[in-house]
Amino acid sequence: MNAIHLYNVAHWFHAKQIPVVPKLLYWTTFLVYNSSIPPSAEIGAGTRFGYGGMGVVIHAQARIGRNVVIAQQVTIGGRQGQTGVPVIEDDVYLGAGAKILGPIRIGRGAVVGANAVVVKDVPAGATVGGVPARILKQASEGADG
Repeated sequence: MNAIHLYNVAHWFHAKQIPVVPKLLYWTTFLVYNSSIPPSAEIGAGTRFGYGGMGVVIHAQARIGRNVVIAQQVTIGGRQGQTGVPVIEDDVYLGAGAKILGPIRIGRGAVVGANAVVVKDVPAGATVGGVPARILKQASEGADG
């Protein structure tokens, strides 16, 4: 059992508008995994958390696609003074300690390096790293992904 399993159950109850159970599961996740993963966030099927989801923080309105790998200590949230939250597309890898901040989009198949701070859109298939994150490798045209 890890944080994604507790999230899935809490999200199901949240979708059925059952008020108490999602909150209890949220606090259980917080106490056991030191993670803040609200049941209102949209996380696609096949998404996995590294190390059980230790220290992961996700904004309540964030949208995360399918088959995303989220390592430990990742933050997906908003930025002060800006409206909107990140959208993570399918098949993305978020390295340990990465911070995805603001109303941005991480394209399909992108890789975000460890401890990167992403504040701008990342194109599909790109590899980014650094503070602030910059493109280290761009997917080649016509490559299968």
